[in-house]
Amino acid sequence: MEKISYTEIKNNAELRTYIQKGDDLLSALGFTEHAFVHANKVAETVGTILLEFGFSEREAELGKIAGYMHDIGNLINRDGHAQSGAILAFNILTRIGMDPAEIALVSAAIGNHDEGNGKPINALAAALILADKSDVRRTRVRNTELVTFDIHDRVNYAVEESTLTVDGKEKSVSLYLKVDTSISSKMEYFEIFLTRMMMCRKAAAFLGGNFELIMNTTKLL
Repeated sequence: MEKISYTEIKNNAELRTYIQKGDDLLSALGFTEHAFVHANKVAETVGTILLEFGFSEREAELGKIAGYMHDIGNLINRDGHAQSGAILAFNILTRIGMDPAEIALVSAAIGNHDEGNGKPINALAAALILADKSDVRRTRVRNTELVTFDIHDRVNYAVEESTLTVDGKEKSVSLYLKVDTSISSKMEYFEIFLTRMMMCRKAAAFLGGNFELIMNTTKLL
């Protein structure tokens, strides 16, 4: 059976439509950007993590596919988007001829990336969790009126710099954030991101490594 490539997935017009429509829905609800910038960034980060941790080129490519597709469920509803996205991915990947064993890995990763009920149940899922939850940055905020920001807008807008460093030799994943605390306090960050950061710790542990969070030069996790 022919192996479906990451390039084929990125060039798939149907998938691009679903990603865009999902982001349109989130825009209407006031959420941060979840379109192609986020999808591409997450995909590339997943691939980097898997390669650094010693996984094969094919496993890294499957991880990138999962990363690119992980939010397609948003076109249906934000609630349960991980599970609906996994079902959509299963159907699409089956239709284009991906190997069933690979479909199972990708679908499970997508279905387990959300902090509400997801868990690092395979290496792809673990890398996807780390890549997705670490994408915190000012440019994801759509709202241009600072006075109307909710806590999610404030926290993301306050992040002036965000860097995820992966060290395969040390088996470590480190998220470095430069945060303008005049816009959002460290406490506000933890108010909405603590569950996600703890999920990242579990994901790194699944891969045999450690996760740390450094904010304004202070190690917090």
